[in-house]
Amino acid sequence: MKILGVGVDIVKNDRIKILTGKKNFIFRTFTKNEINFSKKKNTKISFFAKRFAAKESFSKSLGTGIRDDLNFKDIEILNDKLGKPYFRKTKKINNLIYKKFKVKKYNLYLSISDEKDYSIAFTIIQKQ
Repeated sequence: MKILGVGVDIVKNDRIKILTGKKNFIFRTFTKNEINFSKKKNTKISFFAKRFAAKESFSKSLGTGIRDDLNFKDIEILNDKLGKPYFRKTKKINNLIYKKFKVKKYNLYLSISDEKDYSIAFTIIQKQ
């Protein structure tokens, strides 16, 4: 199984705190599922910071960054029943990965973590 892409991103949580105060940042950056899930969290800044870093790390693993064909809302991070985060594979994500790597079967791996001041995410795209 070949690794196709790797991406990492770190974000200062205070930056996300400032951005969440700006008009429409949350609605332009996060999906309805992510926003609804955040309502159950006591530490919303940490929640959004980790997901922001995850979206950036995914875009870096793809090798494109966030640009014309990819925006933040195209990337959705969910949690399994044990709380492990994962990327939801959508038609758009499938198409972007196929366009970039010419593979239809792939795995996405995501690890996110935070401390008081920073959140970090690491993504791997692997061919099946």
